[in-house]
Amino acid sequence: MGFQETFKALSDGTRRRILGLLKGGSLSAGEIGQHFDMTGATISHHLSILKDAGLVTDEKRGKYVYYELNLSVFEELISWLQEFKEDLSYDKNDPKQ
Repeated sequence: MGFQETFKALSDGTRRRILGLLKGGSLSAGEIGQHFDMTGATISHHLSILKDAGLVTDEKRGKYVYYELNLSVFEELISWLQEFKEDLSYDKNDPKQ
């Protein structure tokens, strides 16, 4: 997983809404699809992008595939953003800048 794929996945509003739904716990593709006015194939495409970016994982249970957030990727992203923010704050306070 690279940040490029992560940010590309996060750039789409539908995918951000899917991630928001998954904050409540794992859902099947069909359950996710009920929240959108689009085809199952389109939902599957969005889920595939999220999975390729490492933002969600999937697990087959019976005849359904359930998706859930991959929190380790979110933690890595938050850590990187926090470091970036700290570096910016440090640079602003550097009298040599």
